[in-house]
Amino acid sequence: MRKLLIFAFVGFFAQLIDGALGMSYGLSSSSLLLAYGVAPAVASSSIHMSEIATTAVSGYSHYKFKNIDKSLILPLIIPGSISAFCGAAFLSSLPGDVIKPFVSFFLLLLGVYILVRFLLLNVERSKPRPTLSPKKRFIYPLGFVAGFLDAIGGGGWGPVNTPILLSQKGATPRKVIGTVDTTEFAITTSATLGFILFLGWEEFNWLWVTAFVIGGVIAAPLAAWLVQVIPALILGVLAGGFIVLTNLRTLLLTVDLDPSLIYTIYGILLIGWLTVISFSIRKYIRIRDYGKSYVKQ
Repeated sequence: MRKLLIFAFVGFFAQLIDGALGMSYGLSSSSLLLAYGVAPAVASSSIHMSEIATTAVSGYSHYKFKNIDKSLILPLIIPGSISAFCGAAFLSSLPGDVIKPFVSFFLLLLGVYILVRFLLLNVERSKPRPTLSPKKRFIYPLGFVAGFLDAIGGGGWGPVNTPILLSQKGATPRKVIGTVDTTEFAITTSATLGFILFLGWEEFNWLWVTAFVIGGVIAAPLAAWLVQVIPALILGVLAGGFIVLTNLRTLLLTVDLDPSLIYTIYGILLIGWLTVISFSIRKYIRIRDYGKSYVKQ
């Protein structure tokens, strides 16, 4: 029962960050399951099954708050759904013990990327931006790569799409995040179908799925509102550090190291993460105050 409550809390926390940043639900959840010793295919399949409910609620919430760019929906969904199904088939064919360190390393790299990306993020200017309109020949490959990585890592749709789309000229952060979150429903459904066909229903842990769904569904509407309130700079640093620390544990356990050395490494990184969080908060306050003083002039 205690483990299920923890999973429900993680589902809530992961969906809160995912809905506010457009990424991290799958990464946070899969990182936790891998740390518990769950096989990558089972972890990814269980998470994707739970995401069918959470992404549906999240997408509807973003739609109600008008956080969606409709021109990006189909160019992301079509290639992403195809590659997510292929990724599920690929992951299902690999032995869990063999692939687990590689998946953890992949997730760790994404965690570092998220942390650095948002640590270097500047606060959005207050003036309105033009609508984002990247070329479809750029969007289709992006969706294909993101869908495949999402299936094999239990998360990747948001971390790949959101930062790249945000870097495009004319990008509106809330619409990029809302669009990525909304399209994730189709990618999640496609990946789940692949896991059902290649793994079977018996590989799904329905207690985990239920716990993640309860936490995620509660958080989804709140996250869609928070995307307009809480600084992405701070949430991104929190999410990235959590993903790095969780997957580092899985990697360290695969290497024959002295326990005291593992605790030392973890302690150093934890202190570093807290320092980075403090830095990001100070940075946000400094930029915010500068913006206020600039407006007064």
